[in-house]
Amino acid sequence: MVVGGGLVGTSLAYELVTAGASTLLIDRRDPGRATDAGAGILSPETRQDPDPDLFAFGMAAARHYDSLTARLREDGAAEVGFAVAGSMLVAERPGDDAIMEDAVRLAVGRSPGLVTEIDPVEASRHFPLLGPLRRVLFNPAGRRVDGRVLNAALHRAASRRGLRFLDGVATGVRGDRAGGSISEVVTSEGTVPAGAVVIAGGAWSSELDRTLGVDIPVTPLKGQIIHLALPDTDSSDWSIVQPVLGYYLVPWPGGRVACGGTMEAAEGFDDRPTAGGVHQLLRECLRTAPGLAAATVVETRVGSRPATPDDRPILGRVPGWANVFVATGHGAEGLLLGPYSALLVARTILGLDPPGHADEAAVAARTLEAWSLDRFA
Repeated sequence: MVVGGGLVGTSLAYELVTAGASTLLIDRRDPGRATDAGAGILSPETRQDPDPDLFAFGMAAARHYDSLTARLREDGAAEVGFAVAGSMLVAERPGDDAIMEDAVRLAVGRSPGLVTEIDPVEASRHFPLLGPLRRVLFNPAGRRVDGRVLNAALHRAASRRGLRFLDGVATGVRGDRAGGSISEVVTSEGTVPAGAVVIAGGAWSSELDRTLGVDIPVTPLKGQIIHLALPDTDSSDWSIVQPVLGYYLVPWPGGRVACGGTMEAAEGFDDRPTAGGVHQLLRECLRTAPGLAAATVVETRVGSRPATPDDRPILGRVPGWANVFVATGHGAEGLLLGPYSALLVARTILGLDPPGHADEAAVAARTLEAWSLDRFA
């Protein structure tokens, strides 16, 4: 049983049913979940975090998209919302220079021959509406994904493979606490037998921790993203723009550009677009790309990202329970790391080792251990 129908939960359910496991997905369709509002930037090559294991995990997660989307197409998905578009990390102001220098050194060192600096003038070929830039780091492998479209494709493919659904709320568990085994989950629709349970409720994942006698330290991190439209504009081959300090721009076909995203830790589960958030986004994104001034504001999306105290996901078995697992806490990286995390947790449930060649499997095993809930005990 999987609790939570965002991208992580639905990916987990898909991996389990394709492996032959009888699976039920419980989802209450919370408004403001991160999957529905995420920008969808997949560019681990230009991440500024120096953690080598996080980088290796991110690269494996990006590669996983190739196999996952291929499988979904084999399962009949006409659209998966995924494309390679290229991405640019840019410095705009003198105050960006030191951070940009560190970012260039890190990214080029990690991906030599792939990630390269380009002339700032050349950046306009990849995103025509940009203002003046100081330095530009280009990643031709940068990818984008529409979380809503991908989640819908996973949902349909898993359904065709036998996934069962329950629209409701998981409120508690029953089982042998002394033996650390759950046998049933209590829901708003009644009690459901469960051979194993995965908590993948995003920012809401801590709601079951009291009934389990553990603490799942996940809190909501509010993010607002504006979607702009440029009539009669072919933006299908534009690249993602990520200022080294500031908000980002993600182009989509049909003249659509997503501008995001705020980081509002004190707002709880407030899923309202606010004047202050919209003002911040428009101010910063128009400074980076003044050519967007004539665009139409068509939509503001708000999502609650699941944040943890150390900005790392929580994956694997729940301490004290033999058949309870968790997959949450991806913060702003859920669209990148989520499907691969789901694959690894699904394989853990099934008693399988991480996939991939020896080095990749070793990193996955080491990261799963480091990102277990045990670290917060």
